[in-house]
Amino acid sequence: MVFESIANLKDAIRNIVDIERGFKVLDPERLRGDLIDELAFTAALAEHHETRDAARWIVIESANKLGLWLASIQELYEARGREEFSGVTVPAVNIRGLTYDVARAIFRARKKLHVGAMIFEIAKSEIGYTMQRPMEYTAVVAAAGIKEGFQGPLFMQGDHYQVKAKAYRTQPEREIQQLKDLIDESIAGGFFNIDLDTSTLVDLSKETVFEQQRDNFALAAELCAYVRSKEPEDVSISLGGEIGEVGGKNSTAEELAAYMEGFFEELGERGPELVGISKMAIQTGTAHGGVPLPDGSIAEVALDFDTLESLSAICREDYGLAGAVQHGASTLPDELFDKFPEVETAEIHLATGFQNTIYDHEAFPKDLKNEIYAWIHKNLTNERKQDQTSEQFIYKTRKKGFGPFKKKLWSMERSIRDAICRDLQDRFEFMFEKLGALNTQQLVSIEVRRVDVPLKRPECI
Repeated sequence: MVFESIANLKDAIRNIVDIERGFKVLDPERLRGDLIDELAFTAALAEHHETRDAARWIVIESANKLGLWLASIQELYEARGREEFSGVTVPAVNIRGLTYDVARAIFRARKKLHVGAMIFEIAKSEIGYTMQRPMEYTAVVAAAGIKEGFQGPLFMQGDHYQVKAKAYRTQPEREIQQLKDLIDESIAGGFFNIDLDTSTLVDLSKETVFEQQRDNFALAAELCAYVRSKEPEDVSISLGGEIGEVGGKNSTAEELAAYMEGFFEELGERGPELVGISKMAIQTGTAHGGVPLPDGSIAEVALDFDTLESLSAICREDYGLAGAVQHGASTLPDELFDKFPEVETAEIHLATGFQNTIYDHEAFPKDLKNEIYAWIHKNLTNERKQDQTSEQFIYKTRKKGFGPFKKKLWSMERSIRDAICRDLQDRFEFMFEKLGALNTQQLVSIEVRRVDVPLKRPECI
């Protein structure tokens, strides 16, 4: 299912997609058949990099022609900041493995429930260990949208574009440049939504909250100005800030005010006309992936909904932002999810729970799971903490099996992938309904303008 040469790729798309005279999708139905599957697999798995790059470009451009276009969620969040709608928490889903099949399940759920307000995202760390660069991620998701016949804006997001505190303290220029390089790659790959996570630089040893947040807001303002200098014409990339590292102490109104005051001052010095951030990630008591107990089960979390509600209100009323963002939520109990739109949470990030559905599904091949776990025990022992049980260690690290075993996971029998994704679709439908995202297609179509951004055509074609 993978094209290994440009010639084979061109032969396959002949009379279906015309790339010689501009770009036209000549036969959408044939494209949605086996061809889009083959293009998706090529975009993710082809060893011949030119063929891989060509497949990615063809998929993204085809999606655009068929009404699935890359977009920023900025305008929707500005409308939320103006209190023009309420009761919607936008789900942002990180897909770590089986990306094409999982994205198809998401699009099926979205079509069924008319969900427009939804983000596909991938974190800086996930880009590494899942071996999915931005352009690949965008292409595979777009291919899934084509397959399922979904139309509307496609919000692709870089999550936790994070500064490593230790590296920043020793080599700040190098650390910042690496982040800017990733931003460049992401924008080129169609990520028009980026979360700037400089919260790792918060220094709680400083005397005042303003000084504690200084490095955080100063670097966020620098990166915000950088993004504005690189964003496509007529596109305002939606940017997120963060005042408290997930897993740390709960955020406060004083921290939010200190960050925003300092951020506006720093950004204003770089250009008074520059658009700032659209949302703020805060800490409310969760941890990424949940906290595994010795038997591998997940500990209950005392999530602070009062903080979510009060800081979301401050974000909107004082600063015109969409509100607060909740991280580390996919493993929370089901009965909590309808609380997020109730307290007007702007956005919620979901990842590990869907990963768990894949690994723990009864259809998942036991021999493949054993192979992945054996690889983890052999190659990631340096990540095991002294007091961790084997179950805790595997739970925290099995996310890193998605990259090295990507080809084997994608190549599982279709019946296995379909069984897993049927259950995932049910899960997505549950999440979308609980978060108030159903029937938001019309809202999104009203608020988000279409801007066609041509991606660079690969030199090989």
